Amino acid sequence: MKALRFPDVFQKRKEEILANWVKQQSSPAGKAGVSEGEFRRECGEVLDLLEKAIQSGPSLNLNHPQMQPMVELLKEISRERALRGFTPAETATFIFSLKEIILPMLQPIVKNEESFAAEVMPVSTLLDQLGLITFESYLNAREEVIARQQLDMSDLSTPVVKVWEGILALPLIGTLDSKRTMIVMEKLLQKIVETGASVAILDITGVMTVDTLVANHIMKTVAATRLLGAEVIITGVSPAIAQTIVHLGVDLSGILTRASMAEGLKLALRMTKQQLTEERRPVHDGSEKEPASLRTPKTQKGRG
Repeated sequence: MKALRFPDVFQKRKEEILANWVKQQSSPAGKAGVSEGEFRRECGEVLDLLEKAIQSGPSLNLNHPQMQPMVELLKEISRERALRGFTPAETATFIFSLKEIILPMLQPIVKNEESFAAEVMPVSTLLDQLGLITFESYLNAREEVIARQQLDMSDLSTPVVKVWEGILALPLIGTLDSKRTMIVMEKLLQKIVETGASVAILDITGVMTVDTLVANHIMKTVAATRLLGAEVIITGVSPAIAQTIVHLGVDLSGILTRASMAEGLKLALRMTKQQLTEERRPVHDGSEKEPASLRTPKTQKGRG
């Protein structure tokens, strides 16, 4: 009687393996938009590719050409799961649970140590490698998501806003490190070129700490802004940051500063020869109340 081998067992009990695998993995099914049918289809595709690979020859390893479609499919599945919010454990278990189903089925063909080494060990090693590929692909996809989210957060946390004709404002919140300060400089300079603004207000009210590198980057930002024909007003310097700057020995004497954004805006209006014009509106008793609102600033001739 011909001895059974792993490909024979796999082919005969493939449907049983699929049913048990889907049942064992039923918890992720239905999560994050993954239906039971879609999950079963993914499992079926993996088993189909695994069957083709093991029938190609005794060499079961990831370097075999027949294994490449399997590897690419697992990478795609892992990436999708990372984007849909599956946990690392749920993704890794996808393959590792298959090992728990297949290895017990190989028990009847294990007659001695030689058959164990020839049939069971290669299968166990292969499934371990596929599990590691799945987990590694998941982590790579998560790192891409995190990097993209950090970039989005960086864009949201450094908004350059046109607050008045010729005046830009850049409110900063959180921690300023060298990388973020460079992003601030690039976005500010780009916005100055796009709008032709002559004054930029850099508000650091929400910044907790400033180190030497950040202070130097701010100085460079001011210098680069001046090269474009614009001036920077720094507002919202807290007492703690002021003391830090003094202790660091950073010279900000050549930079315009104001205590608040409002004071900085008033200075910017004077620098651009603009003013806030008050408007009179009648109230119910027939008198006029002043001020009532703010209008678009008028340009004043002859004022510096």
